[in-house]
Amino acid sequence: MSQKIAVIGLGSMGMGAALSLHRARFAVAGCDLSPDLRARFIEAGGSASESAIEAAAGASGVVVMVVNAAQTEAVLFGENGAAAVMAKGGVILSCATMSPDDARRLANLAESQGLLYLDAPISGGSIKAAAGTITVMASGSQAAFAAARPVLLAIAETVYELGDAAGLGAAYKIVNQLLAGVHIAAACEAMTFASKLGLDLDSVYKVITASAGNSWMFENRVPHILDNDYSPRSAIDIFTKDLGIIAAMGQKENFPLPVASTALQLFLATAAAGMGRDDDASVARMIAQVTGLTLPQRKTT
Repeated sequence: MSQKIAVIGLGSMGMGAALSLHRARFAVAGCDLSPDLRARFIEAGGSASESAIEAAAGASGVVVMVVNAAQTEAVLFGENGAAAVMAKGGVILSCATMSPDDARRLANLAESQGLLYLDAPISGGSIKAAAGTITVMASGSQAAFAAARPVLLAIAETVYELGDAAGLGAAYKIVNQLLAGVHIAAACEAMTFASKLGLDLDSVYKVITASAGNSWMFENRVPHILDNDYSPRSAIDIFTKDLGIIAAMGQKENFPLPVASTALQLFLATAAAGMGRDDDASVARMIAQVTGLTLPQRKTT
């Protein structure tokens, strides 16, 4: 019988992980509140339910790909939580972006119930998730790594083993999200400024992606602006959350984060303009609205 793995959260990243595990011949039980996402995974050959406790019953591993620490805690340790029904000695892979303090607290809860916990935030986007080639920034005990290894091999191309204690993986992911949010905001500012200067935006994209001003986020997100396609691959609300965590951590550590704080305000302004659930490249739309610019209107089909 195939090893049972539960994937809680079948959004863009969770669905990719669940499908990758299914291809690797695990018995995968998905869990999501969305009936459409559950139906999609069932159609692909997996099983799915609305209940974490149902999905995780007897599972040797549970991959948690929800939004934040609060949701992670709820699906694992809340009413009808997964932790209570996992196989003895099972491993939790906690993939949401959260503060190191929250990661350590959740690891302690898991260990108090006889479970292993891998602090395992992820990066790479929905395309890499679907291909099983995400990056995992992980920390935890050697026992947790050993138990999680087959799952990691199925869902990730690169796994960084960053230490033997939960919280380290979360800290690395926070640094990544600081840069990612700043780079998205800068890319949107640059493209709207180029529009103000009367430049051809397709040419700007070609020039910058071949020049020193390029970044992974510029190269990845600017096509959304050029195509006028703001369907969410990663939503504005994700970065209001993540940059908000960063701001709180900076305040706690008495550490100035002026560039990240400015980026947070741009994402908050975009959310306030009604685009919180839209693609994070919508920062460009917000700037365009404020400045009276017209961005490209074509839409991909």
